[in-house]
Amino acid sequence: MDQICDDLQAEHAALDAVVADISEEMWTADTPAEGWDIKDTIVHLIQADAAARLAVNDPDGFADAKKKMMSGAGLEYFASTQGRSGVEILELWRDEREQMLAAFRSRGPKDRIPWFGPDMSALSFATARLMETWSHGRDVADTVGVPWPATDRLRHVCHIGVTTRGWSYAVRGMEFPGGDVRVELTAPSGELWTWGPEDATDRITGSAEEFALVVTQRRKPADMSLVAEGPLAEEWLSIAQAFAGDATLPDSR
Repeated sequence: MDQICDDLQAEHAALDAVVADISEEMWTADTPAEGWDIKDTIVHLIQADAAARLAVNDPDGFADAKKKMMSGAGLEYFASTQGRSGVEILELWRDEREQMLAAFRSRGPKDRIPWFGPDMSALSFATARLMETWSHGRDVADTVGVPWPATDRLRHVCHIGVTTRGWSYAVRGMEFPGGDVRVELTAPSGELWTWGPEDATDRITGSAEEFALVVTQRRKPADMSLVAEGPLAEEWLSIAQAFAGDATLPDSR
């Protein structure tokens, strides 16, 4: 838990550095995610982090809040952000994410945590928060026009991308075809990350950053240099979705 929390904290810091000094006008600049500006993006992270902290610290309280949220209150129920300036939003996010990290660090990696879908282990939950922070961070960095350097923290994002292959079908009401797909990705450090049997005939190879961008639907597979060999690999890459919610593709985020 300390390792994933350290990496999540580093991901927070990377995004914080992008928005720390932007103008109030820039806070309302539209991101590549349709309908979301920078403030909307950070507000979403605040609300999800606040909900996560409550789920870890007070599962019964989270269950009650979840019912109210599902009845129409929305994620806004977990954190009030109306009328706040960009600077105030940033300070609120700093506070909420630190509380969430403290909650995660109090748990063992296998402890079960309730969420809006199935319960998750604390380790998987923290990993999911890192994935969302990284992918939204890419949106914000693209909007501000600054680099979003790839790091080996992307292994967490790629791992979720691999393990959610079945979900990519289920969320679309498609039958999961089964079979093995070998995934071989080159990390930013140059290390080779692998998943799946070495002798699988279907495989995906290429850059870990590009794979992370595709499974979080920040880029289209056709715009990347990833190589998909075999029908299982090709179909999966075309619909890959590592996050919960409705089925989407890059043009419909």
